[in-house]
Amino acid sequence: MADSSGKEGTGHMAVALRHGRAFICSVVCILLSFTALAQSGGVRRELPPELMPKHPAGKEALRANIDAKRAIENMYSEDALPRSREFKRTDSTYYVGWMFEGIYKYNHAADFIGFKNAAASLEKALMLIERDYKRALTTRSDNIMVLLPAYNFQIDYTIIANALVHAYGNMEQPEKAVPLLRKAIKYNFQREYYLDPYNMLAWTVHRNRFYTSQKYSFLKNSIDENEALANRYLDSGMRAIEKNRHINSSLFPPQYIDAEKSGIYHYKNILHAYNFRIDSANYYFELMRKNGRLPHNNYANFKSICGDFRTAEAEYKTAAQQDGSDKRLQEWAYFTTILDIYKANPKNGAALARNMIKTSGSTPGYGWYNIALARTLTYDGQVAQAERYGKRAAEFKELHIGTTLGQSHYDFSLQLVKLMNKEQLVQMEKFENSNWWYNPKVLTRITSKVTDKYLQQFLIINQFAQNPERERVIYKLFSTENVVSWDEVWYLIKDFSTRYFLTRFKKEAATDKREYIRKYFEFFTAKLMMEQGKYKEAAPMLRRLLNDPNTDADYEKLFTARLYQALAQCADELKNNRERDEWLYKLYTIYPQLIPFSGMKANMILHVSGNVDKEVEERLRACNINWSNGSGAPAPEAYVIFSGTGKKKGITYYVLDRSGNELIPKQYFSLQKAEETGKELAYRLFGVGGKEPEDVEETTTEEKKK
Repeated sequence: MADSSGKEGTGHMAVALRHGRAFICSVVCILLSFTALAQSGGVRRELPPELMPKHPAGKEALRANIDAKRAIENMYSEDALPRSREFKRTDSTYYVGWMFEGIYKYNHAADFIGFKNAAASLEKALMLIERDYKRALTTRSDNIMVLLPAYNFQIDYTIIANALVHAYGNMEQPEKAVPLLRKAIKYNFQREYYLDPYNMLAWTVHRNRFYTSQKYSFLKNSIDENEALANRYLDSGMRAIEKNRHINSSLFPPQYIDAEKSGIYHYKNILHAYNFRIDSANYYFELMRKNGRLPHNNYANFKSICGDFRTAEAEYKTAAQQDGSDKRLQEWAYFTTILDIYKANPKNGAALARNMIKTSGSTPGYGWYNIALARTLTYDGQVAQAERYGKRAAEFKELHIGTTLGQSHYDFSLQLVKLMNKEQLVQMEKFENSNWWYNPKVLTRITSKVTDKYLQQFLIINQFAQNPERERVIYKLFSTENVVSWDEVWYLIKDFSTRYFLTRFKKEAATDKREYIRKYFEFFTAKLMMEQGKYKEAAPMLRRLLNDPNTDADYEKLFTARLYQALAQCADELKNNRERDEWLYKLYTIYPQLIPFSGMKANMILHVSGNVDKEVEERLRACNINWSNGSGAPAPEAYVIFSGTGKKKGITYYVLDRSGNELIPKQYFSLQKAEETGKELAYRLFGVGGKEPEDVEETTTEEKKK
């Protein structure tokens, strides 16, 4: 999940500004009263000494000059860097110049070196403000005249510390962030301002929950202990807010406390959602909604793990509008591509991933978007392209900013896509060669690719065995920290420990509190029974799941398609060819890209016309497709029209269902070598590749029949 309470420091700062408005208004009122009083006496006076910032002796004039210039400058603007140099020339021992420099560098950082350089300036600023203004930092009062001289120093300290904590986090240096946060707690500020130290401690612990005290001394020795520690930090933060209520009540309007508590709620719902405390997570999400601070990305993740994919997509769209300019991984985009796979729209997901790659460039998130593109291409059957983008992701050094998703999640997701591709490469040999089972050359290639697949599978399993989160993240199929689809998990487990997983998923199906998710555990149970050869027992379970009232027909097409595929496999093993053909036809109507990689031979009626290239047609017919004459077995009807001559030869194709409705839209591609063109055409007739949906020409069924 994303830390959407403090994106690049700006979101949290905006909240802090809202927190301080009432206080500033009070200050302005006092100053106006004072000015009016002075003017009524005919004497022009400066602010009284007790309201002025207390600078070290001998530095008053220089720092007052910097303060005056700073009052009309914006440290978040492009002018911040030249202003920082000017301030440092005036007084290099004053923290303000270093703060301007550090904030500018932080806001422009996009890699480890960038955040390292920012951290150096911020560390200097923090050291200087603590050296010269420690008394101001410890000032607490319900008297505005006492608090005002210290107010700006406390605000600046939290600005610096907030950016520095995030810089450490972005560099994966939590061991530096935690002491800083503990020191901030000791200053005992009466307001959070720009830094929530208890919340950030909870976030830091949760983000590193799978480590132990052997790696980081601030951690406990198990995930459960770390999660409990994070929750205690949040409880401490809530107590601090309540403790400070009496001192702040005369300075700030009553609603300020709701804003501060929303920070606690934000991290509470992260912890509860991760630990599958669904009711508690819902409770805190609703509190945030009531306060106008619902984190739409995280709420979408939560609804997704509960199986409400329709609401999840809507919330991701809202998150896209809010987070579009954020300089880090856009989780909404990554997870939306998975929803597109669930909706049988992998091409839409691929288009989104390509757009994110184009707009992000080589900045944080680029690697994740390449993984998303590789996955969507995998489900669209474009294996060579999927491997290409998977390689890009492997070669990119991703920076995991403001998210609980780390390098282990990244590597696991990438390796699992690679495993699926290797499985597909085996099935491609069978699909492209109907005689594969007695062709020595093809069998040799299959043997080599099967070996590669098992090596990849063992690589993942060996790495995965060391992952302490596998029980609560991957085996739960849907979780806030799971970065792969439920369907991918099957590729991981299907060849290992069938008895263990059968017991595991039976238990999950019976005990999981998420009513929309239980059917997925039941499906895995049926699939594992098929692995044991119990096709007769599995088939009724699969049929019952087809009628599950909690299945969203639009957003769970992948689930339905896998049910059709499994039922076709059961029918095939039970020698019920008619039923197998019916299930395969249904599979084709909702997710045709899955069939070439299913290991089964689907029916298709082929109509060829135009200036036919016989070599291409012959290669097409050599693929593992049952070319039907239209009698008996249900089958889609494919229309292939050859056109042009010489180098301008091309093929137009489309596919209709048995009622004449469009399944594969009318498209055209140029004819190349007969061998490759014949194979490509076979895949295209199953919806693999081709144009993106928005580029496909609109043609009516009647026009196609002409």
